[in-house]
Amino acid sequence: MVNNYIKWLKQEGVVTVSGKTNRTQQYHLSEKGHVMLRQSLLDYSAEIVRLYGTAKKEISNILDGFYREGIRTVVLFGAAETAEIVYAAAKRTGLAIIGIVDSDEDKQGRIFNGQEIKAPQDISGIEPDAVVITSFGRQEEIYQQVRSIVNNSTQVKRLSDI
Repeated sequence: MVNNYIKWLKQEGVVTVSGKTNRTQQYHLSEKGHVMLRQSLLDYSAEIVRLYGTAKKEISNILDGFYREGIRTVVLFGAAETAEIVYAAAKRTGLAIIGIVDSDEDKQGRIFNGQEIKAPQDISGIEPDAVVITSFGRQEEIYQQVRSIVNNSTQVKRLSDI
């Protein structure tokens, strides 16, 4: 299959091949190949931006649902890419993010969107209306961990909660 792709790329003038044997052959992008690569990168980047916007809109809808339930202040559990989207989406809602926690000790003490990342045990001192789990992995484990830390009046929400 790879040989077929290489053949096609050579025929289309996308790559050039130098060297006389299979062991010495080298493949190089032609000018046309560089143009195609740049265009592919732009197309890919545009798609990522579109997907980011869609994800932010969908998460805003979920967060709006939390707001309609009476939640006003939240702590995000998990300081990674999903939390960045949740943080940006929360700006479209009435929710206030009053804390960020993560069980990764290497992240604790660092700044995330202007807030210091704290240990999960610090949630009870922050006293949010809800903790939103922003991690898609180990959700049940995180849920149980948070449930053991917070009082019964603090809700624990997953992004899949609607």
